[in-house]
Amino acid sequence: MIRFLRKTHTYLYLGAVMLVFIPFYPFLYFLTRNPKKYYKQIVFCRKWISILATIVVGIRFKIEYEDKTSIDWSQPYVICPNHTSILDITALTYLCRQPFSFMGKIELLNNPVTKMFFKSIDIAVDRKSKISSFKAFKKADETLKNGKSIVIFPEGKIDDEFPPRLHEFKSGSFRLAIDNKVQILPVVIQDAWKILWDDGMKFGSRPGTVHIKILKPIDTETITQEEFDELQDYVYHKMNFHWKHSNTI
Repeated sequence: MIRFLRKTHTYLYLGAVMLVFIPFYPFLYFLTRNPKKYYKQIVFCRKWISILATIVVGIRFKIEYEDKTSIDWSQPYVICPNHTSILDITALTYLCRQPFSFMGKIELLNNPVTKMFFKSIDIAVDRKSKISSFKAFKKADETLKNGKSIVIFPEGKIDDEFPPRLHEFKSGSFRLAIDNKVQILPVVIQDAWKILWDDGMKFGSRPGTVHIKILKPIDTETITQEEFDELQDYVYHKMNFHWKHSNTI
């Protein structure tokens, strides 16, 4: 019975996403014809589609800061969150107070909702293709140079392992940050997987609160390419500490 209820909740959530998306569609169709001009408006629509859909099914978000005063939302960041759930997308739209672009897997172009954003403001990447990866990171580099933040899940994907753990990071987000001398903003999404793991098709989902911890930004202004591995390891171990703490207490 519990499994049935959780599966039902997942379908209600997916239905809520479509239900909220439909009224936005005419506006998005117009706005996405010129994404450079209407970038902020498209980001606004994406934010409220995702947030309203979770509100309908009783999912909420709560943010905790390691040091709130250290974050300046007027400047661009390379935002690095862990990834265990499709709710992570909503978590990022909820916490980020500035326009930003996601970098995500190319399969998101097959989804009728996410397709509209990944063909306009977000960046789709086929990690199996070196050419696709090169083009995606070039576009991400241009986005940062234009003063906008980029969200990259450094694990690269939601793993098949359950319960999830923090997997080894890929290098792309750190290279972008160092090349552009922008700060890295680590984000630990602590328990989204307990509410909806992956896409919810295996274990379903339930109402609840997703807790998010935003860590102190990490400056890359003086970091050299020789210190690259050290930076990547530092961010991983710091995020892993907070991840383990939140999932063992």
